[in-house]
Amino acid sequence: MPLPPAIGRVLKFLRDKQVLHRLGVALSITVIAAACYVLYHILRDINVEKVLDAISQIDNRAIVMAGIAVACGYFTLTFYDLFALYAIGRRDVPYRIKALAAFTSYSVGHNVGASAFTGGAVRYRIYSGWDVNAIEVAKVCFLAGLTFWLGNIAVLGIGVAYHPEAASAIDLLPPVVNRVLAFVILAALVIYVAWVWIQPRRVGRGSWTVDLPDGPLTLLQIGIGIVDLTFCALAMYMLVPAEPDLGFPVVAVVFVTATLLGFASHSPGGLGVFDAAMLVGLSQMDKEGLLAGMLLFRLLYYIVPFIIAVLLLTAREALISARGRRAAPGTVIKPPLVNSEPPR
Repeated sequence: MPLPPAIGRVLKFLRDKQVLHRLGVALSITVIAAACYVLYHILRDINVEKVLDAISQIDNRAIVMAGIAVACGYFTLTFYDLFALYAIGRRDVPYRIKALAAFTSYSVGHNVGASAFTGGAVRYRIYSGWDVNAIEVAKVCFLAGLTFWLGNIAVLGIGVAYHPEAASAIDLLPPVVNRVLAFVILAALVIYVAWVWIQPRRVGRGSWTVDLPDGPLTLLQIGIGIVDLTFCALAMYMLVPAEPDLGFPVVAVVFVTATLLGFASHSPGGLGVFDAAMLVGLSQMDKEGLLAGMLLFRLLYYIVPFIIAVLLLTAREALISARGRRAAPGTVIKPPLVNSEPPR
């Protein structure tokens, strides 16, 4: 369904003047600057020895459980690409290739930053060997991002509606206001689902047109995003101090809010922004203990998967290179089927 002419003119003006791009850059700088200010005041009297001691005191079983939750989260991420390729009609790509592309693109994107570009480049390198062109890769990135945002909106709306005080610790708004905002968010989500359910919807122009998933598929998108975020929040919950026990819903709301702020900042892994939001939102917890849990979470969720992704990509390129040296001159080399499944 085409946009009304007035809205189309406004969007064209914003694109021509790069208003949205400039606003995005200004927002990123503002969020990062505010996070640095908050972190400076929170961490200026931090005791490093206490942090190291807190890390050593975290139960090994909790670390193992957090690691399993992280692995499950990354496994769920493979369904982002599985869903996106299904939605654009590329069902010929094997699951193992989708899993490799999803795992490596997210692992690299999480750590390098600007995940829409870095993750997209990794996806294109892998999918291009299966005749998935640049436009189709862009559509996969768009649909995967849509799944991420729908899941985040659902989890954030449900969590804040259930426990608005958790969000108030970060945005400083009264709990009743946060609860109202949560219901508004959930209402908008319901309206979107109804909108795509009534009739087929598309966005974009020409070859860049993307058919939005219909109602049932959108519900599946939301489900995938919720499962992914639940595993991630569970991993963090396993690592934060046990006392005071704020409960999983509180930690989950703060975690999702911090994740969205980190994503909006475009800093690698939300570095600084995510941490500041977590420290503010869970200020009831021991500062050194919370910082210890966050450091372990970064190790499990960012650093370890990044190392595995780099090793997988390096091995893949080495195999392609080796096959190229053995092939006759002029032979087109197709990337090998990588049989490794994502970490479990």
